[in-house]
Amino acid sequence: MAKLLVDCGNCGPDFQSIRRMVSSRFKASVVQTHGLEDTLQVLRTRKVDLVTINRKLDRDYTDGLEVLAKIKADAEVGAVPVMLVTNYDEHQQSAMDVGGVLGFGKLSLEDEATRELLEPYLSEKVSERT
Repeated sequence: MAKLLVDCGNCGPDFQSIRRMVSSRFKASVVQTHGLEDTLQVLRTRKVDLVTINRKLDRDYTDGLEVLAKIKADAEVGAVPVMLVTNYDEHQQSAMDVGGVLGFGKLSLEDEATRELLEPYLSEKVSERT
């Protein structure tokens, strides 16, 4: 069964880059959401393996850390792993402080280290295309 990643708050081009990377490396699909409400709706209606959240949501520049904290505090869906998409280490640490797992930045999207971060959550690998 294919894994499911929910990507919250990235603009169209960034979402497409994440989707292409994930679908080329893993047996997984990627669904785009734009904020807390539609992300929670997907989390409550589908089996989600991982959520990625942009540091600043494209739709309205909401702080992605706030969205992450609200997801993690929700008793119904808070067990789903959530990563922050940011290039800044201090924001990655803040995300982990509120219950997230170590994420990645857009600048490292094609790095092997990013694929290794995703591996535990999207482990049904398709191939190692480099």
